Amino acid sequence: MADTSAADLPERDRPWVMRTYAGHSSAAESNALYRKNLSKGQTGLSVAFDLPTQTGYDPDHVLSRGEVGKVGVPIPHLGTMRRLFEDIPLDAMNTSMTINATAMWLLAMYQVAAEEQGVDPSQLAGTTQNDIIKEYLSRGTYVFGPAPSLRLTTDMIAYTVSTIPKWNPLNICSYHLQEAGATPTQELAYALTTAIAVLDAVKDSGQVPPEEFENVVGRISFFVNAGVRFIEEMCKMRAFGRLWDEITRERYGVQDPKMRRMRYGVQVNSLGLTEAQPENNVQRIVLEMLGVTLSKDARARAVQLPAWNEALGLPRPWDQQWSLRLQQVLAFESDLLEYDDIFEGSVVIEAKVNELCEGAKAEIDRVQAMGGAVAAVESGYMKQAMVGSHAERRARIEAGDMLVVGVNSYTETEPSPLTADLDGAIMASDPKAEANAIAELEVWREQRDAGAVEDALQRLQNEAKTDTNLMEATLAAVRAGATVGEWAGALREVFGEYRAPTGVSGVASVVDAGAELTAVREKVKATGDELGTRLRFLVGKPGLDGHSNGAEQIAVRARDAGFEVVYQGIRLTPAQIVAAAVAEDVHCVGLSILSGSHMELVPDVQAAMKEAGIGDVPLIVGGIIPTSDARTMEAAGVAAVFTPKDFGMTTIMDRIADEIRKANGLPV
Repeated sequence: MADTSAADLPERDRPWVMRTYAGHSSAAESNALYRKNLSKGQTGLSVAFDLPTQTGYDPDHVLSRGEVGKVGVPIPHLGTMRRLFEDIPLDAMNTSMTINATAMWLLAMYQVAAEEQGVDPSQLAGTTQNDIIKEYLSRGTYVFGPAPSLRLTTDMIAYTVSTIPKWNPLNICSYHLQEAGATPTQELAYALTTAIAVLDAVKDSGQVPPEEFENVVGRISFFVNAGVRFIEEMCKMRAFGRLWDEITRERYGVQDPKMRRMRYGVQVNSLGLTEAQPENNVQRIVLEMLGVTLSKDARARAVQLPAWNEALGLPRPWDQQWSLRLQQVLAFESDLLEYDDIFEGSVVIEAKVNELCEGAKAEIDRVQAMGGAVAAVESGYMKQAMVGSHAERRARIEAGDMLVVGVNSYTETEPSPLTADLDGAIMASDPKAEANAIAELEVWREQRDAGAVEDALQRLQNEAKTDTNLMEATLAAVRAGATVGEWAGALREVFGEYRAPTGVSGVASVVDAGAELTAVREKVKATGDELGTRLRFLVGKPGLDGHSNGAEQIAVRARDAGFEVVYQGIRLTPAQIVAAAVAEDVHCVGLSILSGSHMELVPDVQAAMKEAGIGDVPLIVGGIIPTSDARTMEAAGVAAVFTPKDFGMTTIMDRIADEIRKANGLPV
């Protein structure tokens, strides 16, 4: 039989934009990484900013300690933005920036950097995530309360529609909702109610003429998660498209079908990546990618994949290349892009899509009846619902009802050549990144016109007290040489700061504890009786790491195990954590750190505990922590270190009870 000739093959669709989420250490190092990735066939940039940049702090702020350059690149001012995109023509680039609370500031710097390249803002294409509502629910990189945050988002949208018309000023990000425990129904409902809240705010602001409102709707995009249940995830995407079309047509009267189309990009799931047998993560990533590419009628416009070793630490350039090659093999070697939608007419798929749509509509109605997404955030309803869903998922894994290969099933394994050298299997962040960023910042401050900066920040504050669009004042601050910390600090003085509900207190306790949890409860109670008080356990989140899922689940399980739990949420200094430990007279302190700042922050907490006279209280640490770092911390007096492989939270509670007994001279 003759081979099919090239002339016989059907015309292929254009593939999606291929990105990797990248940025670390410094603008110069990140720039080199971007140019290298683009040379390998990557077709768009996805910029990861470090936590100080995301939360509005300069590198020398006390809360930035240990966080500079760790989970992204530090970009505190225009000089660093220029360096980040040096030799990358911004008129030919599609740039996605994962930035929310400080999105206006970063977009302003991007615009000015482009203008310095000779690029008119109307030529810029890309996306700022700018979904602040999900930050209160998952990542925790919010700065201000919901009302002023929504105002900044509204101002940005109104500005871009007229000045940067190719830009997506809002990327509704349900990705992190799933990471925080949301079910597909919750992910659909909470993302869509967020979109409704923003569009209503833009409409009510009066900044966009009614005849241009379709353009606002048409520039809204979504950033979605795709888990390993790829059939369900594919159906979720079809449901997303159907519901978005209904909402934009019926609620906002959008007539043009192109403007009603749901435009979305995807980062596939990181929640399901495992530290145990991490090589299994490769097939997980491929299956998750299929969920958002197989269905032509609901295919992602842009895809970025995590690396196989992200549960271990920071991926190396080679690991990122592997993830890019996964996309390229699917797009260019397979025949996926040669066919129309292969699920059209499927009874099974249609039934699942209908089920998801009905469930999401019911939850949307529930949230809207509360007053919308902002009210559901402020009341703690959405956060509590996701913490509860996540707790149920964890319980199914612990009980063995939900199988995770290599974690709670099929755990026998041959030695892996990929992880034979654990320290070499991940990239170490530049240990000098923070000091270099601080030194560079000092030079920047010395060289600028301090008076011009002061005038620009005063203008920003004055206009923040009115209903003036803040984009022009922000651009003026960028051009004057202000920093992200100064911009956010000026607005903090006007808007104040905000602490979102943790969602922990409202989650129902485990009633049917089972033998293992019952035994731990008895140990906790007996230990408390011997010490003459109920055991108190503080869960702390030092630094700027806002990924609080693990801390919340530990707090819930500790409460179920009989501990009195002290949990104050995210973004605390070591001094604040220790002060709370002293005030509450706790028997154990637990720290949750996922940003890689553990080697700076844990010793700081230990030193503060010793100075406060509670150095004998056991300190427990959990997070994405390399084995060598764990050994170092244990040698320095940390009682126990837990990482993602330690999925049995009841076992963790048992260990905590034992450490309390040891610290108090009780037999174990």
